[in-house]
Amino acid sequence: MSILERPTEFPEMKPGPKQRRSFTGNRLLNYIIIRFLLIIPTVLILVTVVFLLLRTIGDPISASLGDRLTPEQLAERIEKAGFNRPLIVQYFEYLGQVFQGDLGYTLTDNQPVFDVLLRYGAATLELATYALLVALVVGIPLGMIAAYFRDKWPDAVLRVTAILFYATPVFFAGLVAKLVFSVWLGWLPVAGRASVRVELKLLRVDNPTGIYLIDALRTGDPAVVADVLLHAILPALTLGLLTAGIFLRLVRTNVIGTLGREYVDAARSRGVGESRLVRKHAYKPALIPIVTVIGLQIAVILGGAILTETTFEWDGLGFQLSKYLASRDFVAVQGIVVLLAIIVALTNFIVDIIAALIDPRVRY
Repeated sequence: MSILERPTEFPEMKPGPKQRRSFTGNRLLNYIIIRFLLIIPTVLILVTVVFLLLRTIGDPISASLGDRLTPEQLAERIEKAGFNRPLIVQYFEYLGQVFQGDLGYTLTDNQPVFDVLLRYGAATLELATYALLVALVVGIPLGMIAAYFRDKWPDAVLRVTAILFYATPVFFAGLVAKLVFSVWLGWLPVAGRASVRVELKLLRVDNPTGIYLIDALRTGDPAVVADVLLHAILPALTLGLLTAGIFLRLVRTNVIGTLGREYVDAARSRGVGESRLVRKHAYKPALIPIVTVIGLQIAVILGGAILTETTFEWDGLGFQLSKYLASRDFVAVQGIVVLLAIIVALTNFIVDIIAALIDPRVRY
């Protein structure tokens, strides 16, 4: 066979480092786009469920103002609001309003629901942040301690503690905490976000954020900061320990699983101590599931915030939601629940992206 007749042989094409990075980057970008697009049907389903559940009791005006208006006034208000039209028409009109950022007006005090969300959302955000910090600070170290003493009495005590944290109702834990630390011992305030004197000072801050700790720091007065933090301790602990129990058990399980890996056995054979194995080798891999679970726990924290804020009279969205429920103002209730659903969906999206950056296997 001549040279011209011989088939040309090409070396196997393998992607170089730049190509591999490009492929990885494309997969990550596709993952981000898909996860972002999934937010739309998620929010749409939640909005639909909330809308239908609240409409099963009738129109919101009759539920909220039926005993305070004459039949003529009631009929006029219902017709003006469009609640006498077919349900499917109301549904699509409400969807259009939601996508335009219009959540309607409250029936009890006739103010835009969006303004209510802006006014009280900062308080709920502050409480949720405190609770998440408590959950991480308490749950992760205790989970590592339980893994270190696995199958010994400290491990058993911590596992029972985790169950108690998660199983105790938030309102009951809050009432017990108020009774012990506020009434009996007198160490901490009973309720509220700050004392009346401090709240007046915070109102005088230029362009207040609504997050009391930030506004207190801006005053430059240590007494104001201390007062805000003292009021936050009991609500934050009550809500944070609920999630801390989940983190404790999750960290314990994952650390124990990591301690059984081959590279940990190799380090153990070289004489590395058990405490160092937990801190250096098993700690970081065990945090990856924690990042993923945080997104799910945001929903638990926001749900628990309703009971926590009501128990401690923490003037946030949860406290306002309980008041609107008591007055049957379902327009306001619907708006608050929709906002919380959007926050949970966006939080899960952000957590999924962080998890994908930490663990590339998430993208595949």
